[in-house]
Amino acid sequence: MSTPSIANKKRLVVLLFTVCFILFGLIFRIGWIQIVDGERYRQLAHMQQTRDIPIPAKRGVVFDRKGKELAISASTSTVWARPAEVERSGKADEISKELAAILEKDEIEIKEKLTRKNVGLIKIEKWIDKEKADAIRQAKMEGVWIAEDNRRHYPFGTFAAHILGHTTDDNRGLVGIELEYDKYLSGLPGRWIKNTDAAGRQLPYGVEKYYKPENGLNVVLTIDEVIQHFTEKALDSTLAQTQAKKVIAIVMDPKTGDILAMATKPDFDPNSPRIPTSEEKKREFENLDTKEQQKLWNEMWRNPMISDTYEPGSTFKLITSAAGLEEGVVEPNSPFYCSGHITVAGQRIRCWRYYNPHGAQTFTVGVQNSCNPVFIEIGQRLGVENYYKYIEAFGFTKITGVDLPGEGNAIVQSKERVGPVELATISFGHGISVTPLQLVNAIAAIGNDGKLMKPRIVKELVDDEGNVIHRYEPKMIRQAVSEKTARELRLIMESVVTDGSGKSAYIPGYRIGGKTGTADKIENGRYVSGKVYSSFVALAPIDDPRLAVLVVVDEPQGVRFGSLTAAPAVHDILKDSLRYMDIEPQYNEKEAKQYAKEEVTVPEVRNLTLKNAAKTLADRGLQYDTEPTTHGLQYDTEPTTAENPETIIVDQFPKPGAKVPEKSIIILYLKRENP
Repeated sequence: MSTPSIANKKRLVVLLFTVCFILFGLIFRIGWIQIVDGERYRQLAHMQQTRDIPIPAKRGVVFDRKGKELAISASTSTVWARPAEVERSGKADEISKELAAILEKDEIEIKEKLTRKNVGLIKIEKWIDKEKADAIRQAKMEGVWIAEDNRRHYPFGTFAAHILGHTTDDNRGLVGIELEYDKYLSGLPGRWIKNTDAAGRQLPYGVEKYYKPENGLNVVLTIDEVIQHFTEKALDSTLAQTQAKKVIAIVMDPKTGDILAMATKPDFDPNSPRIPTSEEKKREFENLDTKEQQKLWNEMWRNPMISDTYEPGSTFKLITSAAGLEEGVVEPNSPFYCSGHITVAGQRIRCWRYYNPHGAQTFTVGVQNSCNPVFIEIGQRLGVENYYKYIEAFGFTKITGVDLPGEGNAIVQSKERVGPVELATISFGHGISVTPLQLVNAIAAIGNDGKLMKPRIVKELVDDEGNVIHRYEPKMIRQAVSEKTARELRLIMESVVTDGSGKSAYIPGYRIGGKTGTADKIENGRYVSGKVYSSFVALAPIDDPRLAVLVVVDEPQGVRFGSLTAAPAVHDILKDSLRYMDIEPQYNEKEAKQYAKEEVTVPEVRNLTLKNAAKTLADRGLQYDTEPTTHGLQYDTEPTTAENPETIIVDQFPKPGAKVPEKSIIILYLKRENP
C-alpha cells in the first residue's frame, strides 16, 4: 500500500475541517432553533395545527333611568375565511364568484382577500343579514364560514345622539357614553380553538376548547327618555321657527345634579354617523375631500353642551345677583336708577334699552328689566376680589367633571387683569365665556338652596342579571351661597316670569322662575354684528325646584331676544315635563277660571292598533305622540313608523287609569305587528 502524498493529506485535512465546520454549524443552528427561536416556532406550529376563531363579546346595553333601551347590540353574522384552506381546495375562483354573488360585492375584491398570502384568518364581510348567512352556510365553501357577531344599534335613531355617541366598525366607542364607558361596555371576547390537519379539517381526536365571551356591563343613565323626548320635540320646533344655526338644551334635577335631558339640533343618526341627516349637508358632504369630511364629522359629533363656550349674556346676571345678595351689598327692594347708560373709568356703557331708559327701579324690577347699569353697580360694590369668589364658588373656574368626554373649560379673565371696565362687563354677562353645562349647573345650585352638585349622567353599572356592579352617588361640591340668598333670588326669578321679560315661560298653575339672555357672538376675537346667542334659564316649581332648564339658540334669524326665541322652548319643556313628573298644577283663583280643565281617565290602548288607539284617545278628548320600541328588535328589522295604522301599541305613558287634563298628550310606544 502506497503512502498518501502530501497533497492528498492536505485535501483530507481540509475536508475534515470542512465537515467539522458544517457539522458544528448544523449543531449551532439546531441549538439556536430549539433554544433561542423555540417559542416562535412553537407558536407557528400551533397556528398551523389549530383553527382559532374569535367570538366577539356582546356590548353592554345603555338604558335610560327607567330601563328603556337606548343602545343595544343586535345579533348579526360575519363571514370569515382561511386563505390557506381556500388555496388548498383549488377552488379560489369558484368560491370568489359564489361569495361575490351572495354578498353582492365585487368578485375581484373578494378573490384578493381569499388569496392573500401569509394571513391565517381574514374577515371577508361583516354584519350580513340572515338570508345571506344561510346561503353561505348552505353553499359549504371550503375555508369559508359564518361566525356570530354583534352590531351596535340605536333603536330611536337620532334620539340623544350627542349623549350616547356611537362606535367604530369594530364595536369600540368613538364618542359620547360609548367612548367614556367603553372599557365597561366592551366585555371580553371569547375564542373557539380546535386542532386541524394540513388541509384544515378538524381532527376527530384533537383538542377543542371554547372560551365563552364575557358580555360587557350595562350602563344606566340619569337621562329620562320621556323628558328627553319632550326636550328634543321643543328644540325641533324652535329650530324650525327661528331658522337658527343650532339650538341646545339641558334639563337637570337641581337636588342631585342628575342630567335628565341633553340635546342639540341639528343632530346625527348614530346608526349611520358619517352621513349627515339633512339633504343639504349630504350634497355638501359628497363634494368634500377626506380632510374636509373629517372636519364635518367632528362638527356633527361634537357635543356643544359640554365642549363649547359662549358668552352667557343676561343669564349670568343671576350669578351677580346671588353674589350681591350674599354679600349684603343689595337687597330685593334696594333703589337704582337707569339713565340709559353708566360711565365706568371714563368709558360709557349703555343699557340695552338706552333709547328708553328704565328710570327709577328697585333691584327686583331691575332684574325683571335686565337693566345693565343695575348689575354694573352691584359689581362695583362687590369689587373684583369678592366677585371672583362667587365665580369660583359657582364652578366657573374648573370643569364640572361630568362623565362625558371632551368637556371644555370656561374662559375667565385672570383677576390681575380685570379693571373697572372688565368688571362692569362681566357683571352683565360679557367678557366671560362658559359652557352651557356650567351655567345650568350654577343656576341649579340656586334651586338647591345654594348647594352646587356635580353633574351626573350615569347612575350605575349593572350586569345582565340586573345586579348593580357600581353605583355613582350624587356628590355635593360646595355651598355656593346661603339658603336664604337662594330663596330670595328664586322669588326674584319668579317675578321675571310673572312681571318681567320672561313671560313666554309662564305656565298656568305652576310657579316658574327664569332669566332671559341675549349676547353678541365672538368670531376671530371680535364681536360680530347681527349674530347672537339667545337664551333662557329656568327653575320650576320655584318653591321647591325639581327641574333646571337652559335653552340656547345660536344665531336666530329675525327676532333675536331670548324672551321670544328660547323662553317658548323652555315653556314647552317644563309644561310637558312637570305633568309627566306628576307635579299637579295649583291654580290661583284667576287661573282656575281661565285655565282649569276637566280631568279624564287615561284608557287602556296597549295591544291595539295605532288606528284604534287614536280613536279611543280622541273619544276621551286626548291627543297622542308616538315612539318606536326596542323589544325583540333584530338588526335587520326596520324601525316602525307612525304612518302605518296597523302598528301595534306595546306600551303607553301615562299608564291606564291615570288622571290627566283634557287634551293631554299620551305617548304611545310602537311595534310592528308580527306577520
